[in-house]
Amino acid sequence: MNGKTDIKSLTPEELKTFFTQMGEPAFRSRQVFSWLHKGVTKFDQMTDLSIALREKLENNAEIICPTIEKRLVSDIDNTVKYLYGFNGEYVESVLMSYHHGNTVCISTQAGCRMNCAFCASSLKGLSRSLAPSEMLSQVLTTQLDSGEHISNVVLMGIGEPLDNYDNVLAFLHILTAPGGMNIGQRHISLSTCGLVDRIYDLMREKLQITLSVSLHAPNDAVRSKIMPVNQKWNVDELLKACRDYIDATGRRISFEYALIDGINDMPECARELGTKLRGMLCHVNLIPANEVMERSVKKSTDAKVKHFFDILSDCGITVTVRRTLGSDINASCGQLRYNQAAGQGGN
Repeated sequence: MNGKTDIKSLTPEELKTFFTQMGEPAFRSRQVFSWLHKGVTKFDQMTDLSIALREKLENNAEIICPTIEKRLVSDIDNTVKYLYGFNGEYVESVLMSYHHGNTVCISTQAGCRMNCAFCASSLKGLSRSLAPSEMLSQVLTTQLDSGEHISNVVLMGIGEPLDNYDNVLAFLHILTAPGGMNIGQRHISLSTCGLVDRIYDLMREKLQITLSVSLHAPNDAVRSKIMPVNQKWNVDELLKACRDYIDATGRRISFEYALIDGINDMPECARELGTKLRGMLCHVNLIPANEVMERSVKKSTDAKVKHFFDILSDCGITVTVRRTLGSDINASCGQLRYNQAAGQGGN
């Protein structure tokens, strides 16, 4: 450790305090915040600051920036997958284009300890959580490298965002702050496998982000087989937290449901799910499970996906089937990895 402050991890208020404690006027924090979000990598590039101040910053702070270890472009849909390096750790981010704009899917941890049965991200466990600067850098560097304006951010890459709660919350405040990238909260989605205590913490923040809950099963018998987190917080506890979250924030929850052949894609699962979600302000996003070499799960057939969709629709549930992007570069849901080999051609 060099003892320097990770300046890109500071919220606007924290940055203001940092400057006043250095004996500098508070308005300098706004100048530096703007420079950081333009993608500068050195304090010398902040040309409207005095040389003396730039030297003071160099002695007291550092700008965390990633290295682009690999950049893969899908031949199918032009989805771009980045392998980013951060001080010996590697994570993946994905740039996706939609009719409503460009979305970047970022990682919040190097690895994951949730060990869901259908996901590659936790194959080697959790190495460490990412700092706010490392999350921000994925968004910023993707925008600068691609030349495409990022309008939406989803925290659905490697890691469990709510397992890195404090850093994720700081990142959200930085990402949405005026003077920086200033991405609106309603253009941000956060995905969790169901850390109930943290859902309540997030609820109290009254953010306007979209909360996506990886449900993947209608009952404990099925969910516990594929998601170890269910041993701590069962389906009923999770759904109660979701209802409380909706009541407190007024925001609709999105339930992610990866359809795995012979595990959770049967008609009785769809009917049970429809019954449990009926009347809730929610949306179900069906995801034909993407196969991972080291995992034994197989994706549902198109016929099963349609039948599941129809049953939920008949129950009055708003439901969609997620469009698969970047499948030829292993950039689809559940396929991201945090080891460097991930950028060398996939699974």
